[in-house]
Amino acid sequence: EDESMIAAFRYIEAVAPTSQPVFVTGETGVGKELIAQAIHRASRREGRFVPVNVAGLDDAMFSDTFFGHVRGAYTSASDRREGLIEQAAGGTLFLDEIGDLTLSSQVKLLRLLQEKEYLPLGADRPRTTDARIVAATNREVRKRVLEGTFREDLYFRLVTHHVRIPPLRERIGDLPGLLNHFLKRAATALEREPPTPARELITYLAAYDYPGNVRELEAM
Repeated sequence: EDESMIAAFRYIEAVAPTSQPVFVTGETGVGKELIAQAIHRASRREGRFVPVNVAGLDDAMFSDTFFGHVRGAYTSASDRREGLIEQAAGGTLFLDEIGDLTLSSQVKLLRLLQEKEYLPLGADRPRTTDARIVAATNREVRKRVLEGTFREDLYFRLVTHHVRIPPLRERIGDLPGLLNHFLKRAATALEREPPTPARELITYLAAYDYPGNVRELEAM
């Protein structure tokens, strides 16, 4: 209900119908994957929402996971593997922690964004995709561009549409709604009636700065 989040959702509604990438930024725990799911729903795309965390994937693992491989691509490849980009056909591929992607993998992602083409491991001909890319990070990617660890051309491709999710301390107006949501969820899991919090609770909660954001509030 906070105005900053309402503004973000209005922007999402405006850009969701396009096929262009969306870049979602925000601190850890603000709900970037939930925002990516909201973009997918608002887009009305008929395909699946396919999430993947790219942090820690080396180039070979990224290629195999992302693009898949054909039978015989390498010694143990006894069967064809469908990559995540194929699973997201007609839908949305959500790349979390994009700021940690290796430079060599960044080149492959850039080609995908530019040409809508990808090459499964061991394949002779490129394949095309209509999957929409939504990427997210809690890192300062612009700083990584200046440091030379993130490609500038890829950065500008990804930020065609940019959604910044404000930290919880900047949208305290959402506290009552979030508190009631998490209390109801916990009560359902415990098969009990939702408790009625004391009126002072919101005042106490609003005085905290939530370094872990909404995820930390849920844990509380």
